[in-house]
Amino acid sequence: MNGALARALVALLPAAVLPFWGAAAVFVRGRSVYSFLQLIGERCLVVVVLTHITEVLNLFPWMHWGFKHSVGHYIDFCSAILGLTLFPTGYLLQALTRLPGGETPRCPDHRSYWQCVESLQQ
Repeated sequence: MNGALARALVALLPAAVLPFWGAAAVFVRGRSVYSFLQLIGERCLVVVVLTHITEVLNLFPWMHWGFKHSVGHYIDFCSAILGLTLFPTGYLLQALTRLPGGETPRCPDHRSYWQCVESLQQ
């Protein structure tokens, strides 16, 4: 096993396994737009790691992994940008909307958060 493959496999654990369970648990528990952003952002980071693994193993050679202006380069680049934007944005927005006790605000009749706030202000 070469060094690049070892680094990509080591990066797969923290990128795929650890945040996935956290982001998935938050999404299943809260089902908000913010938790969905976290989940999609985390999956994009997994795509980045998987593109590096396929580049090292030379899978799908028609994608010209590692070359500038290739399909593989743009998949890797776009996934990295989306992952590094969506995951922290969802985390930050979810943290900002939490109540002081740590719970997420919910309406009893399952309306969206903003519809519930508007009805309380009237």
